[in-house]
Amino acid sequence: MSVPASRAQAFHWRRNLLALCLAAISGSAFSTTALATDAYPSKPVTLVTSFSVGSGPDTVLRLVADRLGKAWSQRVIVENRPGGAGFIAIDAVKRAAPDGYTLLQLDSEQLAALPHLYKSRNYDPDQIFDPVATLFITPFLVSVSTQSPWKSVSDLIASAKAKPGQVTYGSWGIGSPGHLGGIALESDANVSMQHVPYKEVGQLYAAVSNGDVNWSMATIASSQGPYQAGKLRYIAVAAPKRISQMPDVPTVAESAGPAGLDVNSFVVLLAPKGIPPAIRDQINAEVAKAVADPEVKNRLDGFAFQVISWSPEEIRRQTTLKSQTYQKLIQKANVSLE
Repeated sequence: MSVPASRAQAFHWRRNLLALCLAAISGSAFSTTALATDAYPSKPVTLVTSFSVGSGPDTVLRLVADRLGKAWSQRVIVENRPGGAGFIAIDAVKRAAPDGYTLLQLDSEQLAALPHLYKSRNYDPDQIFDPVATLFITPFLVSVSTQSPWKSVSDLIASAKAKPGQVTYGSWGIGSPGHLGGIALESDANVSMQHVPYKEVGQLYAAVSNGDVNWSMATIASSQGPYQAGKLRYIAVAAPKRISQMPDVPTVAESAGPAGLDVNSFVVLLAPKGIPPAIRDQINAEVAKAVADPEVKNRLDGFAFQVISWSPEEIRRQTTLKSQTYQKLIQKANVSLE
């Protein structure tokens, strides 16, 4: 039995209309996505940092924010949320929309050590953040008071072996790179020392300068005040090779210490999980341009902050390697912050 012409025509008309509607919806969605990506950023961008105003990472972030603002013709706001081992900043950003308008600055320890130090929090940065861009990596130096009799890491280790548990080293907090670097030196040199945590970096280096603690890990950025005042001395750089800013300071290996000791920290930008790849890649490229700017690079060089331009995938890989290292150190030293 044949279908009347009028009914057949109506059927085809409805089918064609449905196809047109689906095509229009698909095209509209594609256009909206493309426009959203192309238009980024169309409003101010906020960079939340876990570091205090005036710190090395904060200084770099503000330089980068200035360059990004000029490149994007948008305000780029730096918002400091220090404290709580980094969790104040982490909690503030993890609930933000994953649209690229709220980014978070953390260091490698807040990414790789905190999950092992605060197990009950079930903090897994890979589940709540996407890596976006790198800012810099910094090596650490072994610092002592200028009044200290130690001239080398060999002297430090000899004292630690002669007086087990009595040699002290300070840091700016349990689980900080200064603390974990100290544990690494203890482990590699097979000695036992006493860790003394301080609440602020300024307190730490005042204590080292006065001899209240025997030594500490240090960056040029954090310790340049007492160093320039002649109160601190660097006896080694905890890296595979010397740094250009301190060419006369030997490596730990050259100072007759453990050959494999490499203590560093990298600082990155993250976004809440789910940021569109196109926006993530755009930010990555713009940040790389900003840190390569001659004026910015010159400031970083002054701090011995080394420019790195890792892809998001490389950031994740390097974080995983750090996490594996820190997990072993934290378990060996039985460190917990719970």
